[in-house]
Formats: sequence, C-alpha cells, structure tokens
Amino acid sequence: MEFNYSIIDSDATSNLQLQHFLEEYGDFSCSSLAKNSNDGLNAILKYSPDVVFVNLNENASEYFQMVIELHQYVKKLPVIIGISKTKNHAYEAIKNGFFDYWLKPYNEFDIRKSLLRLKKQMPETTPVHSQAATICLKSYRDFQYLNTNDILYLQADNNTTEFVMKDGSVVNAFKTLKTFENQLPPNFIRIHQSYIINTIFISGISYGKSVCTLKLRNLQLPFSKSYKANIDEVKNLLSKTAILSNN
Repeated sequence: MEFNYSIIDSDATSNLQLQHFLEEYGDFSCSSLAKNSNDGLNAILKYSPDVVFVNLNENASEYFQMVIELHQYVKKLPVIIGISKTKNHAYEAIKNGFFDYWLKPYNEFDIRKSLLRLKKQMPETTPVHSQAATICLKSYRDFQYLNTNDILYLQADNNTTEFVMKDGSVVNAFKTLKTFENQLPPNFIRIHQSYIINTIFISGISYGKSVCTLKLRNLQLPFSKSYKANIDEVKNLLSKTAILSNN
C-alpha cells in the first residue's frame, strides 16, 4: 500500500530531510508541502493525505488548533505525527490524538517501529491506478487476451475499436468504443467521442490546448468539453501524489 503524506514545516532544510528519510521506505509519496497552519489546513482538505507530519517547534498552539478545526470538515482525520526538538509539546499532541511524536535529530530505529505500526494499522487497499485485468476480444472463433496495463488508449474507427498498446502495436476489435467503456478497469476514462485513455500513462494535461500527453512517445490525445469532468477527476487524482511547483 502507498501512503500519501503532507508536511507542515516552515524549515525548508528540515522539510527536505524528512522527505529524503521517507524515500528509503519506498511506499510514502509526498502530496503537498505547507509552511504554516493555514496552508497546512488547506493542503489537508485539498489533497486528503493519509499521513500529516507537523513540525511543532514554532507556533505549536496554532497547529493544535488546526487539528481541532479539521474535525469540522472531515469525517476521518489523517494520521498525524508531531515532530519537535524537545518533549515540550508531547502531552498536548497526545491530547489532540496524534499518532506519534518524533524527536529531532531523528532516531532511525524509533521511526521504523512507528512506521511499521502505522502500516499495520492502515487497511490494505489497491490503488485505482494499479488495478490490472485481462480483457478478451472475441471474433468468431478467435479469442485474443489483452492485459489492460499494456493498453495506452482505445480509439473509435467507425463501428470498430483500435486498442493501441504501449509497445506500439494496434489490435482491432469489431465492436464500438461504447461497448468497452464499462468493461474496463476504473483507470480507463472516456475523454472524447473517439478516445478512452489509460490514466496510468498520462504525463500532462493542457486545458489551453485541450490535450492529454502520454508518457510513451510523447503522444497527445484531444479531450472534448463534454468529457471535461472526467479530465478534472484525473487531474485531482494525479495532483494528490505530486509535489506541486507553481511557476
């Protein structure tokens, strides 16, 4: 299972140190960074992280108030871990339901135990983007089986459908695109009258040009206004696990 996390810390060096530390565990992905309680609250509401790390060295009272305020907006709070150079805020952290309290400099053994306890506590789920299935294309007495994780996109061609694979090959099916729309895993979405795309291969979305860019061969597929809600959903999903950099 992969955990999305947010860091609320005004110290850029401490922030980066924690990110590098969590990289060693492989299944932690940073969804947002914030420098204060207001930005932190906004990030939690926007990205719904599984875990929130809060540096309590500065303005600890504001962060505890932020946690209290969170109850007004979400049914289930994320796991919150406090970080500090001293034990001064440990009692308040426990009162406010923090999962753990880490002292700096970090103790690798204590943190490993804490993260293992966290993994044991969190329910096992399969992320949408990793769901795999096999689809069977039947034509008369011929049966062809495709691993859905190998499909880049589907394209309508009159009353037939082309399955464009990640290796560049194209497989034809003698059914309409609509036929396959509800048969594919949730990571496939309709973006155009002529296209269904596998979202695990999306590397960019341009609202100005109305195109999605794919990771392989820099392919671009158009999306139409009638399917913009689907594009918005994909953007929100991808943004949850991305470190945002605003230019």
